Amino acid sequence: MSEEIKEYNNGEVTVIWKAELCQHSGNCVRGLGKVFNPKARPWIDVSQGTSAEIVETVHRCPSGALTIKEK
Repeated sequence: MSEEIKEYNNGEVTVIWKAELCQHSGNCVRGLGKVFNPKARPWIDVSQGTSAEIVETVHRCPSGALTIKEK
């Protein structure tokens, strides 16, 4: 079975989400719920926050499921 990896780009940064690593700590949702909304599809909408906010929030992910690929 292959690992599910999704990428979400806003033109400045790309959020990479590795589903199999996610421990559902909720840091992303509590930190920036307008970008990370588990009830929405897709659940990550990078157009709803600034690149700086997104990077700061992603860096709080304890499992490494969320990472940033910068230009």
